[in-house]
Amino acid sequence: MTIASPTLSPADAANPSALPAPSPLKTASELSVFLDFDGTLVEIAEHPQGIVVPPHLPQVLTDLSHRLEGRLAVVSGRSLAMLDAFLGPVPLAMAGSHGGEFRPAGATEVEALAEPLPEAVRTALASFAKGHGDLVFEAKPFSAAVHYRDRPQVAEQLLEFATDLATEHALKVKHGKMVVELAMPGSDKGSAVTRFMSMSPFKGSRPLFLGDDVTDEDAFAAVRVFDGSGVLVGPMRLTRALYRLEDVAAVHRWLENAV
Repeated sequence: MTIASPTLSPADAANPSALPAPSPLKTASELSVFLDFDGTLVEIAEHPQGIVVPPHLPQVLTDLSHRLEGRLAVVSGRSLAMLDAFLGPVPLAMAGSHGGEFRPAGATEVEALAEPLPEAVRTALASFAKGHGDLVFEAKPFSAAVHYRDRPQVAEQLLEFATDLATEHALKVKHGKMVVELAMPGSDKGSAVTRFMSMSPFKGSRPLFLGDDVTDEDAFAAVRVFDGSGVLVGPMRLTRALYRLEDVAAVHRWLENAV
């Protein structure tokens, strides 16, 4: 069993200026841009289905991908099916389910970077969610999550239950913002970034990964192998990121200024 709470390098979490903002994105440079979804491209909502995608966002991402010659990818804990439903038919490289699902730009076939989650695990988590105030249960091909934003008092019990399941089935536990998720080994955002960086057009570039949650720390670590950097979105905390943007609106401004 692996708990996805990476050992982080020290950062002054009390000082909002501890990390600088990234430089303006220059699309002519040899950079690749990897973007988390919830909390980075869209505001987090009370319910996973309640997010609002700004109408202009899909076109901004499409235009920026074109300017970067395809070196842009969305890497999310969401399934690819959900990303497609929210963003529409955008020709972007994507990885979903924390990297368990992988799809290059323009491809229709999904490559699996992990084995499917056992049905017994999915059933057990769904039953826990139902029996503890009808918590929001989210099933994905390579992971399953229980959101407890409306019942924070169950956090400790949920984490203990998920940890026991993870031990029994050799899974990873991911504890994010008011959510606990069980995922198959190999299903993490760092694995997805590493896979992209082995392929054209990303290969040989310097990656930036923008993300807000502790589940993005795997990716912040992965980009450093390629002389890249992480960009933390939101409040300051302990992190492997080297830069920070204040919020989702700041991410949009940073992206739009490069289009």
